[in-house]
Amino acid sequence: MTFAPDEMAIGAAFSQPESDGTFSGKFADYLRHIAGRRRIVMFAFPPKAAGTFLRSAAIVAVDGQLRRVVHAQGGRDAQPYLPMFIAYYLGGLGEAPLVTHVHMQALPANRNFIEVLDLKPIAMLRSIPDMLASYWDMLEQDETARREGLNCSIPEFFPSMPRTDKADFLIDILGPWYAGYFATWLDYAAQAPERVLLLHYSEFVRAPAATLARCLTHAGIPQTDVLCRSAVDEIWEERAQFRFNHGEERRGRAYFSWRHFDRLARMLSYYPIEPEQQAELLG
Repeated sequence: MTFAPDEMAIGAAFSQPESDGTFSGKFADYLRHIAGRRRIVMFAFPPKAAGTFLRSAAIVAVDGQLRRVVHAQGGRDAQPYLPMFIAYYLGGLGEAPLVTHVHMQALPANRNFIEVLDLKPIAMLRSIPDMLASYWDMLEQDETARREGLNCSIPEFFPSMPRTDKADFLIDILGPWYAGYFATWLDYAAQAPERVLLLHYSEFVRAPAATLARCLTHAGIPQTDVLCRSAVDEIWEERAQFRFNHGEERRGRAYFSWRHFDRLARMLSYYPIEPEQQAELLG
């Protein structure tokens, strides 16, 4: 198929939304129109919450394609890149369903983008100390991860830092991003439960195939339980390749002290997060 965007597509791709990210007028109508043609599986997970594993299984299950839908991985907080979505809806990326995984918060501009394209994002709740423990392991081993960071600059000498300094760095510098991530997605899911699918890591660990089936149904590309189980089994054999580390719950207790847990609790306390949700996020 030859991809030849028309004048409306080009105009929409390069038009600026309002300052809060709202699209209006003829370009908003155009985006809503083309978005109805195809579905997208969007995992809006935080790092180290099985996002790479699940999106890889989703690609197998729907015979899909992985695409980066943000401008770059090493930038400040992920924001969707509109031309990529337009190209997909118009057939410029082929016929396979698009599957993507973005570490983005549900901030107002991102919500407006999600809604104009009728996207159905999927978020994951997992213990923040557990995720930071897994991220810690990755930073020690992966130079690329240290170079890209997570909305911050990672010291080049991180692997040689004293263990106590590593723990303080992760809590002080990365903890606030995780707190903000969960504050925005919990709020968005409460306001739009039909749009946002909120998963729990413990449920994924117990029943990964059923979790995958829920994700695909939510995205509008449902698959059978048998197919989802087969896809999970296929990726499980290669899980190390997809950055699935230990998948253990409460492993953060071996990395962080109660002082660190108290600091994370204080960060979360600034947001209207339910007590049971806060307990889950603290592990």
